Amino acid sequence: MTYAPTATGEHLRIAVAADHNGVQMKSHLIALLESLGHSISDLGTHGPDLVDYPILCARIGKELTGGAADRGIMIGGSGMGEVIACNKLKGIRAGLCADMFQVGISRGNNDSNVLVLGAKVLSSEEAAELTSAWLATSFNGGVHQKRLEQIARLESGEDPI
Repeated sequence: MTYAPTATGEHLRIAVAADHNGVQMKSHLIALLESLGHSISDLGTHGPDLVDYPILCARIGKELTGGAADRGIMIGGSGMGEVIACNKLKGIRAGLCADMFQVGISRGNNDSNVLVLGAKVLSSEEAAELTSAWLATSFNGGVHQKRLEQIARLESGEDPI
């Protein structure tokens, strides 16, 4: 696969974090992202010691909602707990992606701002391909914008209708 910075060619500020399962994959992705000219904020972890992923998800959320990052990437073992934790945070739309179809839906239909990957599910090369595609996929808008507005109302405790 050919790696592209983004659909518009822009370079992004990307917050990246991984639990103990994803440290090696995180290093691989950071090298790729930096080679593409993106600015990276490495939010941890940096070794094999057990770490609680909700704390890392919160760090990514704060970077995004605080304006310090444009997008986030969270890596866990399966990614399942991480996507749940990320989506508890106001303003975060995280997508767990294990294939190109999910990447297309995550970005194109749901305008995800956090990509969640499973280090026990994907190789580092597969993760790089998915990350590249995620960065290069634009939000489709249209009917999907209406749905994002409904999600935002749910997030605020309002009726989505």
